[in-house]
Amino acid sequence: MGSITPPGSVLAHRFRRGAPGRRRLVLAAVLFLAFLATFAVDWALSPVADAATSSPTSSSAPASTGPCVVSTSNGCIQGTILDSERKPTEGVDVAVTGPGSFTGSSTTNADGRWSVSIPAAGAYTVKVDQDSLPKGQYLTDAKDAARTVQGNLNANAGTIFQLSDQEGATTDTGTTSVTAARFWQQFASGIRLGLLIALASIGLSLIYGTTGLSSFSHGEQVTLGGLLAYVFANQLGWNIWLAGIVTVLLCAASGYLQDAGIWKPLRKRRISLTQLMIVTIGLSIAAQYAFQYFFGAATVRIQQGNPETVTFVGITLTVQSYVAMGIALVVLIGTGLFLAKTRFGRATRAVSDNPALAAASGIDVDRVIRFVWTLAAGLAGLSGVMLGLVLNGVNWQTGLQLLLLMFASVTLGGLGTAYGALVGSMIIGIVVELTNLVLPGDFKYATALVILILILLFRPQGIFGRAERIG
Repeated sequence: MGSITPPGSVLAHRFRRGAPGRRRLVLAAVLFLAFLATFAVDWALSPVADAATSSPTSSSAPASTGPCVVSTSNGCIQGTILDSERKPTEGVDVAVTGPGSFTGSSTTNADGRWSVSIPAAGAYTVKVDQDSLPKGQYLTDAKDAARTVQGNLNANAGTIFQLSDQEGATTDTGTTSVTAARFWQQFASGIRLGLLIALASIGLSLIYGTTGLSSFSHGEQVTLGGLLAYVFANQLGWNIWLAGIVTVLLCAASGYLQDAGIWKPLRKRRISLTQLMIVTIGLSIAAQYAFQYFFGAATVRIQQGNPETVTFVGITLTVQSYVAMGIALVVLIGTGLFLAKTRFGRATRAVSDNPALAAASGIDVDRVIRFVWTLAAGLAGLSGVMLGLVLNGVNWQTGLQLLLLMFASVTLGGLGTAYGALVGSMIIGIVVELTNLVLPGDFKYATALVILILILLFRPQGIFGRAERIG
C-alpha cells in the first residue's frame, strides 16, 4: 500500500512551486495597481497641463502685501533677503518684470521674504532696489541686483539675495569672504544634506552588498518619492504627513515589484553584473523621460506656502529642514538597530558579507534580496520627499543630480556596508556645502567627483571596506 500524503503537504508544495492561480492573482493585482496609479497621476496633473498651454498676457500686478499662493491660474516668484549676519532683512523693495509687459513688486517682510504672483509661464527678471537696502548693507555683487528666473504656473520659483557689510566685498566669481557665521551656516547645511543623502545611499549600498549590482536607476527612486508627494500633497490636497507615508509605501512597493518582475528572473538566468548594470542605466533613462512626460520639465513644489525660517544659535534654516533632519535621523537610527539587533537584519548582513556562505547556512538569499530592494526603494522615496521639502521643489532629474553624491558616499564609506554609507554621506554632504564658501553655485557638486577619484586612487575599499585581492 502506498503512503498517503497529508493535504497540508500538498498545499505547501503548491505554494512553494507557485501555482498558476497564484501567479495569475499576483499579475492581476500588479496590473490593477498600475492602472490606478496611471489614472491618479493623469487625473491629478490634467489641470497643470491645461494651464501650461495658456498664452502670456499683458498685465501689471500691484505690490504684494501677503504671501503668494500658487494655483492652476498663477505661479509665484518668491525669495528671501538675508543680511551679512544671515538674518532676515525687512523693507527691501523687489521688482519683477516678465512676458507680456508684466510688472510686479513686493517688499520683504519681517522674515525677509517677498513674493510676487505671475499670470503666465516664462522668463522673469527679478531686481532688487539697492536704495532700499538697510544702511551699511550691500549686495555681495552689485551686478547681481537683477536676475533671471524661470516662472511656471502652479509652481514656485525662488531666489535668495545675500547682503554683505562691505561694499564690493566680492569678486566677479560671486563668492564672498569666509566668515565664522558663513562657515557654521554652511556646516549646518552640510549636515542636512548628508542626512538626506544617507537615506538613499544606505539602500544603494545594501543592494550592492547583497547582489553586487551598482544600480544607476536608484536616483530615480528619489525622484519618484518627491513627485508622488507633490501629487498627493499639492494636487490632491492631502495632509503632508499622510502624503509622505503613502509615498514611502508606494516607493517600497515599486522596489518589491522591480525585484519580482526584473531582477529575480535575470538572476535565475545568471545574467552578468555588467549586463544588469546596463539594464539599470536603461531603466534610469526610461524613468526620467516618463517623469518628464507626466510632470513636465518645470520644478514643482510639494507645499505651496513660503517656508518659515527659524534661527537657532545663529544658524537659519527652514522649519521643513529641521523636521526633515529629525525624521532622517530617527529613520537612520531605526535602520541601523534593525540591521544590528534583529534576526532578519543579521541575515541581511550575512548575505551582504558572503551570499554563498549565507545560502549554505540555510538563509533564503532570494527573500533577503527581495527585502533589500523593498527597503532601499522605500528609503530612497523618503529621501525624495524630504529633499523636495528642503530644496523647495523637485523635478524630473532631481535624483540624477544626486546620483554622483550617492555613489561618492557609498564608495567613501565602503561598498556594501550600510554604516559606511552613513558616514560617507555625512562627509560628502559637509564637504560639498563647505565648498560653497569658495566656489559659486552648483560647482560644489564637482567636489564629489574629486573625492571619488581620490578615494579610488588611495583607498579603493573605502573607510569601512576590506581590501581584497583581485586575480
